[in-house]
Amino acid sequence: MQTAVVIPALNEEASIGLVVGAVRPLVDGVIVVDNGSTDATAVVAQEAGAVVVSEPVRGYGAACLAGLQALAQAPPQVVLFLDGDFSDDPADATRVLAPVLDGSADMVIGSRVRGERERGSLTPQQVFGNWLATTLIRLRWDVEFTDLGPLRAVSWKALTQMQMEDRNYGWTVEMQIKAARLGLRCQEIPVRYRRRIGTSKVSGTVKGTIMAGYIILKTIARYAIR
Repeated sequence: MQTAVVIPALNEEASIGLVVGAVRPLVDGVIVVDNGSTDATAVVAQEAGAVVVSEPVRGYGAACLAGLQALAQAPPQVVLFLDGDFSDDPADATRVLAPVLDGSADMVIGSRVRGERERGSLTPQQVFGNWLATTLIRLRWDVEFTDLGPLRAVSWKALTQMQMEDRNYGWTVEMQIKAARLGLRCQEIPVRYRRRIGTSKVSGTVKGTIMAGYIILKTIARYAIR
C-alpha cells in the first residue's frame, strides 16, 4: 500500500460509516481502531469496508498506536490519521497526503485554524489551547504550527524515527514536538472543519477539557526539559 488511514473510534456508530465511506476511495487501506466502544461502532465500520482492530484500553494515543501496529507487517509509504466523528472532511485527505507522497514533506498537518470552520465546531478552550501549545512549540523549538489538528499525514519513515509513545491526549503534540526536534520537513494545509456527530469525549466535558489541557502542557514541558 502507498497510503493507509488510521481512524481511532470510541462510540461513533452514527458517524463511522460516513467517514469510512468517504475516505475509502482516496486511500489504499482503512484501519478503524475500536477503542472500547459500547455501541455498534466496530460492526458499522466493518460493513463500510474498514479493517477493524480492537484496542480495549481507552486513550487516543493507544488507539493510534494499535493502528500502526496493525500496519507494521506491511507498512504503507504514508499514514493518514483521521477522526471518526465526521468533523474532519475526508475530502481533504488527498491534499494532506500529496506533499508526503511526492517527497516534499515528511509530515503535513491539516490546520483547522487556517481553514474554514463551521460555527461552534471548535470551542473557545480548544482555540486557546491550540494557540498556547503551538506558541510554546515555536518558542522552544523554532517551528511554526497553528494547530494540533487530528487530520495529518506522516511518512512511515518519519513515524519510525519518532518512536511515538503517548497513549492519551498528548499524542498529537508529541508528534509535532518530535518532528521539530528531528528536523523533519513539516507543512500545514488549511482544511475544513465542522461540528462533530455526537458528543465530544474531550472538549464536550469539563473533565475532558481539563485533563487534555494538563496532559498537553505536561508533554510539552517534559520534552522541553530533556
